Amino acid sequence: MRTFEQIMGQALNESGLAQPLATAAQTGLVMASAAAPGTFEPSLVPRSTQDQALITGLTMALNYAVSTTTQDAVAAFGVLAARALPGRNEIRKQAVATLALDLLAIPVGYGLYRFVSRRPNEAMLRGSIRQVGWRLMATGVGGAVLGTSRAGLIALDDVVGAHGRLARFPVAVPIGLTVGATVLRRQLRDVRDLPPQPHEPESMHPVRAAALGTAVAGGLTGAAYGEMWLAEQAGEHLAQWLPGPPALWRLSGHVLSLTGVVAGGNALWQRAMTKVEAGASVVDPVFDDPEGGRHWVEPTVSGSTQSLVSWSAMGREGRRHAVLSVRTQPPPDRPADLDFSIPAIMGEPAVADPVQVYVGLDSAPTVSERVDLAIAELDRTNAWNRSVLMLISPTGSGYVNYCASAAATYLTRGDIAMVTMQYSKRPSPLSLMKVKYAREQNRLLWMRLSARLRELNGSGPRVVLFGESLGAHTSQDVLLHWGTIGPQALGLERALWIGTPYGSGWMHQVTGPPRPDVDPELVTVVNDIDQLMAIPPERRRKLRYVLLSHDNDGVARFGLDLLTSRPSWLEPGRPRREAVEGASPRGISPRMRWRPVTTFVQTLVDMKNAQVPGAYRPFGHDYRPELTRFISEVFDLPASEEQLASIESALEKRESVREQIFKD
Repeated sequence: MRTFEQIMGQALNESGLAQPLATAAQTGLVMASAAAPGTFEPSLVPRSTQDQALITGLTMALNYAVSTTTQDAVAAFGVLAARALPGRNEIRKQAVATLALDLLAIPVGYGLYRFVSRRPNEAMLRGSIRQVGWRLMATGVGGAVLGTSRAGLIALDDVVGAHGRLARFPVAVPIGLTVGATVLRRQLRDVRDLPPQPHEPESMHPVRAAALGTAVAGGLTGAAYGEMWLAEQAGEHLAQWLPGPPALWRLSGHVLSLTGVVAGGNALWQRAMTKVEAGASVVDPVFDDPEGGRHWVEPTVSGSTQSLVSWSAMGREGRRHAVLSVRTQPPPDRPADLDFSIPAIMGEPAVADPVQVYVGLDSAPTVSERVDLAIAELDRTNAWNRSVLMLISPTGSGYVNYCASAAATYLTRGDIAMVTMQYSKRPSPLSLMKVKYAREQNRLLWMRLSARLRELNGSGPRVVLFGESLGAHTSQDVLLHWGTIGPQALGLERALWIGTPYGSGWMHQVTGPPRPDVDPELVTVVNDIDQLMAIPPERRRKLRYVLLSHDNDGVARFGLDLLTSRPSWLEPGRPRREAVEGASPRGISPRMRWRPVTTFVQTLVDMKNAQVPGAYRPFGHDYRPELTRFISEVFDLPASEEQLASIESALEKRESVREQIFKD
């Protein structure tokens, strides 16, 4: 029987503790495998097998990368600490020092994690410090458990006489999976989820998803191994020319590798964005005629033959918006079932010709000139004589929700002017860098409009605001740090925002802790129309600014701070999931728990799924079927129940026709 010292010596060597690169890799595998079971827990919406594989693979790979880097840092300090130990075997001294530092990292990391306590709406820096503590503790546990398990396996090998076969068994992955499954089972011991909602996306196949996730993680881990090998080589070569051991310079190799990845990714990003923006200007085949389709556009709509706005410069979304404007009279030679004019839907004649101003990003070279063009179009169409002026902040691509603009036109019987200014040609997730640019454009337009309306001494239209998705963010950003005083100061009588991204600072300001510039009676966040109508009538009459955000909308939930802090919507006391007839389900699954990397990746996939076009129903990031009643209530545009139902039916038919005409 070998001595304990001999067993530990072999464990140190075979577990790789005598080889820093292998140590980090084995510890990374333990941590990555421990994260895998939690990735199968539900999030905001059900997901497909492919999505589950992506979540499992990315979560394992990210945990692997972070853990290996952390273990590398511990090993680097282990090299320095080994110099103070007695003996001549430098490899053994470094291994012992690294194991000691792994054990020391457990209380140090735990202390840092507990010391930096969580605060409501805390800064990401504070959360990041706490996560550094947690990662130190977890990596220390992983490294220590790995070394101890190897020693136990070697001892068992000696007892049963397996001649090294047991000792060679790879234990990193089984250890990680066992730890992860044990923790998950304990966390969810007393939690019971509700049955799934109808019309949910494809259900995942757990076994297939696990296999695909393992394959994805294997590929990413292989890339990580390659990066670590490059870092090892960089450390060896730099140590020959610069003072210090290779373990210290290996960290520099990680930085160089990361720099190369970022540079290559940036080059690919720029090429991809160029193609995306070019596609946003392509003319739809349906407009492929001598006049480009502008002869279909009414005179009071931008892009018409009388318009000051160039048809070609409006971009794809602007042209579609113009062609689909609601008409005051039935178009000639159109079947009765495709008559979407105001008299046909409302059962009464139009009051005025609706004004629809749209200024594309290419309509003028500067923000100031585009705002001038928008004001000129409002002058040309005599928009100041309408009863309602509706400011529309579009999505990143310039898309205007056809259901919102049509519903407002029907409800006002055409007595409305709408103005939209494009700020990007990219889809919203790719336009996040345009928020500041859009904010300044909106601010200039609104200030110009406010000045013009003051000149009319109260005889002009009342101003309402509609923003969707990134358009909600960019319009709310104008009001940042102004609370509910901001929209009042700018003359915004009412506002409806749908699918507001989680990153909107103004949203957090007006819905968070009390502020002197926020009147909570003026603003609310709801999941559906029944929630809005359930507000007592006295308070509902005071409401001016409504945020419609589905509880399962990933766009409204995803933020970078998911990596560092548990969000308020995942607090233990959150409302449980509840089915609502004709609406998106309320609440969050009680089985969804915050895990720094896992929740970040899950919600990222939820955000992707929330924006995929699908059936005409309120779910995720799709708010179209709800807009008629919300616009009627929030903008104070009354209609009978029969008229509301007629509008809703017409909008659904219009969307079906639109999807047939325009193929994205």
